[in-house]
Amino acid sequence: MAIIWLTKRVREWIVAAERLMIHPRTLATAAASPPSFLTTRVLYPYSSRLNLRQTAILKFTTMNTNNAQLDTIFKQKKILRSKVRKDLKSMDPTLRSQEDDAIQSIILEAPWFKSCKGLCAYISCSALREVDTSKVLSEILKNTDQDDHSQVSKKLYVPRVEDKNSHMRMLNISSMNDLIANSMDILEPAPVDAEGNERQDVMFADEPVDLFLLPGLAFDKSGRRLGRGGGYYDTFLTKYEELAKDRKWKRPLFVALSYSQQILDENIIPMTPNDVLVDALVSSSGVIPISSAAQAMYS
Repeated sequence: MAIIWLTKRVREWIVAAERLMIHPRTLATAAASPPSFLTTRVLYPYSSRLNLRQTAILKFTTMNTNNAQLDTIFKQKKILRSKVRKDLKSMDPTLRSQEDDAIQSIILEAPWFKSCKGLCAYISCSALREVDTSKVLSEILKNTDQDDHSQVSKKLYVPRVEDKNSHMRMLNISSMNDLIANSMDILEPAPVDAEGNERQDVMFADEPVDLFLLPGLAFDKSGRRLGRGGGYYDTFLTKYEELAKDRKWKRPLFVALSYSQQILDENIIPMTPNDVLVDALVSSSGVIPISSAAQAMYS
């Protein structure tokens, strides 16, 4: 009787597995494994309030709903990118230059910039209409033999895009001569220095950075950032946050540089789970602290 009962149950499991497209071999593994989703839903299908078919439908529906929501967000971002690009394209060159100077002056005078010992910053590209960073970078890299003690010596890392799969590194440079133009004429650090030594990657550095100066197409006053769609910065910032947490380092400050046309009202920019918030915005009008960490610097 036991053999007949077991044979019947095995047939039921195989039929249930076929409904979920589970290979029969998986059943043997599940049967020998500790209780899991598979063992509770497949080996013991009647012990759950949801049977296998209901569970599969629920998971499929949830996945499709999430995908539909993401598709909607991506479409909203695409529309917003198009609008911001048009606004930046129509921006008066004189006004743009004035805002570049004002933003960089604000950064150079900011206590959080003067006190930082290590930072990651982007190399601005005029073709992309990014806020200029040339003066800030020159200040960091200038000869420190001068009797200028207004800021501490800083270690600078700048981005190098490795592929089209959102893989970007931040490499240390000591001079603007360390930069070369990539295929899109955007300046990046060469992977090795003049002596043939590999440049230090911030992800393998012994010391943390205190600050990230970030580009973007648009930002809102709740800290949301709209990039150009490649996902490079969101991917990198997430990895660095994880690294800082693992090493028990203080989380760096994420500061975005923005023209006045790029700053939107709160919660305007749609977000996905992979998007990273910024702590503060710097525009020609001043610093807009957003996160509690940024607000604490001005309290």
